[in-house]
Parts: sequence; structure tokens; C-alpha cells
Amino acid sequence: QNFSVCLLNKQAIAREKALLNNQRNQNQKKTRSVVKVKATQETKDFIEIPVSFATDRNDTNDSDLNERFGGKRADLQYGRTVVSIPYTHKLGEIERPSFWKLEFSEDPKKHIMIQSLVKQNKDDFFKQMKERIAKNGKCTFLFVHGYNVSFTDAAMRTAQITFDLQFSGEPVFYSWPSQASTTGYTVDEANIEWATLNIKTFLKDYLTKSNADNIYLVAHSMGNRGLTKALIELMNENPKLKSKITEVILAAPDIDADVFKRDIAPQMVKKIAKPITLYVSSDDLALLASRKVHGNKRAGDAGKGVVIVKGVETIDATGIDTSFLSHSYFATTSTIIADILDLIKSGKRAENRETLEKVSKDNVTYWKVKQNKN
Repeated sequence: QNFSVCLLNKQAIAREKALLNNQRNQNQKKTRSVVKVKATQETKDFIEIPVSFATDRNDTNDSDLNERFGGKRADLQYGRTVVSIPYTHKLGEIERPSFWKLEFSEDPKKHIMIQSLVKQNKDDFFKQMKERIAKNGKCTFLFVHGYNVSFTDAAMRTAQITFDLQFSGEPVFYSWPSQASTTGYTVDEANIEWATLNIKTFLKDYLTKSNADNIYLVAHSMGNRGLTKALIELMNENPKLKSKITEVILAAPDIDADVFKRDIAPQMVKKIAKPITLYVSSDDLALLASRKVHGNKRAGDAGKGVVIVKGVETIDATGIDTSFLSHSYFATTSTIIADILDLIKSGKRAENRETLEKVSKDNVTYWKVKQNKN
């Protein structure tokens, strides 16, 4: 498989950045309302990332796009949203208004934000997706978010991942009805369980109708519960669909470690028969809290008892994320982004990726992200 076609050419990226910087310098001399500019890319102070979505959240019909979808359950819906990323964007960050910076509203020159959102019927959604994928290297990835995430959060994260990975294919995310609240954990647990059937339904259509050569499935935190269960059920019903999948990436899964090792991972390895990468960390405070709630280690924990399953490549990211919770390291740290970039670009397995080093102890082998010495 030609993995490299999923990524933008480095020379092309450099030319585009130089062009954008030049345009930005010219535009700084003008006074205008950026938000209202609808003309050409040359007149904008941000980069637009179109993203496809499926969701089973309730549509609030709110004119504020940040509030368009809520936390209640609903039927499957489909659409496209355009997320803007400022020229000043830093790798791994989702720039948002900060009270400490006296920023009280969104500014596309400074912040990642949703510019537009359009719902589509199912047939048009997949027809147009197939057409775009055919033109953009026949590559696509699906992202399933975790606990305490709003629809807007998921859209912005998907766009940020797309931009930072230099991914030229079709970015897609599935947004289930998380309460987007730290106090909504038990409701989120119930809702991801409820959403699993819808995720499976979407997965079936996504795998069969996108006509992509390279499909990457990525889940984070609690979203791993929905993706893994949906995948196993789908493979039981349609085993031939495994040929459509290129790689499965499970980041910081909030799943009981024993259940993952005994019931989930072996079935995924057997039924999907494609590479599976598991990112874990002992710095993850969100999973530490989940462990205390449930009384058992989570599959995304590292340290003593790190999850090792034959057919799954475990990557220990401990020590690379210094953020408050260290839970979103898969998308926020340069080393993990570089590792995923290498994985997609080359298709190399862990033992051949320069960002990783092999760890062998207690008769088990896994990989650890190399520490940045700079």
C-alpha cells in the first residue's frame, strides 16, 4: 500500500507556508473584519480544514455553531463542518479564547473555531465523501472522541490532528452524546454504550461506501469502548470488511485492562487481522481517576502491569506530556504526532520507527517513546 499518498508533500507544505506568511504580512496592513470575508483564501487570516462528521447527538438548531449539537441522544445525522486554524497555530494545541489573556470571544486570527456547518442526508454524505476521497489519495481516517468532549471539541480536535499530521485525505469524526462535563462521567459511560450500535452502523457504511484504499480508525479514552465493541460485532457480521482497514489506533483507552486483555484485544487481533497500535501512559491522571472509580487498572495505563497482547503494539508515552491531565498526549505532543506521522507515511511497525525504543522486561516486549533531549 502506498501510505505516503495520505500525507502532503513536504515541499508543497513549505511553499504553502511561505505563501501564507507573505499574504499574512500584506494583510496586516489592512483593517477589515476577517469573519465576514467570504471571498478567496488569499484574503483570510486563517487556514480552513473541512471535516466530515456523523453524530447521534440532538440537533439544537442553535445559531451559535458551538452549541449546535447537545448532549442528548438522537438518531444518526451526517454533515460537513469547516474549522479554521490560525497562522499562529502551534503543533498539538487547540488555541481557544483565554480569560487570562483577556480574550472574551473567538478570533480566527488567534483561535481554532468552527466557521460553518451543513447537515446532509446519508446518500449525499457518502456520495460526496467517495468523490473527495477519490481525488485526495484515497485515504481517510475516522476519529471517535472520549469522555467530557462536546461536538465542537471533537470537530476542532479532528481538524487539529489533520493539520498537524499533514493529512491530505478525508478527515471524519464520530461524535456520540458526551455531556462535555467532568461531572458527567457516569452519563457518558451509559451514552457510549448506547451509541455503540450507531457507531457500528456508521462503520459499516464508512468502510463499504468510502472506497478508500487506506482507512485509519482512531479512538481516544472512553471512545475506545464504542469503537472496539462496534468493530468486533461488525467483523462477526461482515468478516470481509477487515480488508478495508489499514490500521487501528487506540489512544489512552478507558477500558478495564483485564477485560481488554482477555476479551477485546484477542478478538480484534483475530477478526480484524490488521495492525493495532495501543498508546499508554502512567502520567494519565484522567485514567488514574477512572481506575479509582472502577477499582481496576485501565487499558491505557502504563507502569507495572502494562497491557501486552500478542498482535497489538503497545507504545508507552510516559514522561512526554507535561499538561495538567496528560490525557490527550496522542494529539498534543510533538513526539507522538511524529510517531503517528511516521506510521501513516511509511507503514513501519514499532520496531522500525525512529521515535521509539524497545523495552524488554519480565518476559514481555513493548516500545517506549524516546525522550526529547532538547
